[in-house]
Amino acid sequence: MSPMAIGGLGMLVLLALLMLRVPVAFAMFAVGFVGIAILNGLPAAMSLLASETFTLSSSAELVVVPLFILMGNVASATGMSSRLYDAAYAVIGPIRGGLASATVIGCGGFAALSGSSVASALTMGKVSLAEMKRFGYDPRLSTGAVAAGGTLGILIPPSTGFVIYAILTDQSIGRLFLAGVLPGLLLLSLFVLLISFLCWLRPQLGPAGPRTSLRAKFAALAGAAPVLGVILLTIGGIYGGIFSPVEAAAVGAGLMIFLGALMRRLTAALLWQALKDSVVTTATVMLILIAAHLLNPFLALSQIPQAVGALLTGLEISNLSILAIILASYLFLGCFIEGFAMLVLTMPIFFPLVTSLGFDPIWFGVLVVVTLEMGLISPPVGVNVFIVKLVAQDVPLAKIFQGVLPFWGAMLVALILLVSFPQIALFLPDTMIR
Repeated sequence: MSPMAIGGLGMLVLLALLMLRVPVAFAMFAVGFVGIAILNGLPAAMSLLASETFTLSSSAELVVVPLFILMGNVASATGMSSRLYDAAYAVIGPIRGGLASATVIGCGGFAALSGSSVASALTMGKVSLAEMKRFGYDPRLSTGAVAAGGTLGILIPPSTGFVIYAILTDQSIGRLFLAGVLPGLLLLSLFVLLISFLCWLRPQLGPAGPRTSLRAKFAALAGAAPVLGVILLTIGGIYGGIFSPVEAAAVGAGLMIFLGALMRRLTAALLWQALKDSVVTTATVMLILIAAHLLNPFLALSQIPQAVGALLTGLEISNLSILAIILASYLFLGCFIEGFAMLVLTMPIFFPLVTSLGFDPIWFGVLVVVTLEMGLISPPVGVNVFIVKLVAQDVPLAKIFQGVLPFWGAMLVALILLVSFPQIALFLPDTMIR
């Protein structure tokens, strides 16, 4: 059997394992290890397993993962993350669709604390869905706003998706974080505009919320100021060259713990739980990365990436058309495969082709993460939709999927804009003080 046939068989086995709900990391471990053993011998597979595990586990760059996750977990455990929603609620809640827009803004703020789409959707769902139900919001709009807003967690830095992409492609985490800022704000703005348009078109979708006094607005903004300050300090510190991403993560986590203790919201029990949750999430990310570094050499030995590259370049179409085919592949795969698994599976195949065509790898990283976001709300897998279903148990799953469709369209508009105007993503990293 040829190496390419073995590689193709390995990919089929991997997809079968994922469909059987085998954890992503374990499925990739099995296929990568066995594939390398077949193509290059068992000693090579054992050596690679040992070396890659040690190299990745001792990587200083990956310290950003547990620290940023801890920052988000502390903010969630102490209730400080809900202050972002409260501030947006007080300012724009009284307008039609205002509570849904406040939810999206709250998701964006929490994304800048946690880097997790699931955590953003779950936290903001618990905070906002009951309130929108109380004011008579259509469940399709309310659940759609939470599910779509939660996806901002893997685009607005600190993003776990960007960290994994950076490790897989040997790119700068700091530049990727900065590249996600403007696209994240663009997508958030599109979501808010979409909600306003839908509520103007059909006012019954999102009635106006309660009016708040000017004093209440300032009080809510003041309550969110410490959390906003931490966000601005961490991201601004990276942009200004004051902190490296690792240092920014340490500063952010330390400040969040300090604020929680200062406000007497962070007990020893809550801190311990936040630490345990951070360890579990970090271990999951590390296992996926180690498994990816076993799978990637297997794919290289099988020569599948070279074959795919030769096939696409042999079509005699423009570079932009090839990019469109790659992004369309991500959109299709996102309907069936979990985002991080898709990222790990496709990077060894598509990344060498993208760089050979002269596309900026940081810009391509942003495009890929946006497509991963779209996969988070695409049927039938749509992880964020199922997370929202856990909170809104009285809303049928079909209605939630109906609610996310307009937001999926807004994401497609953002993707087209990013392809057409790469500087939206590249402006901040290109002007970063080194």
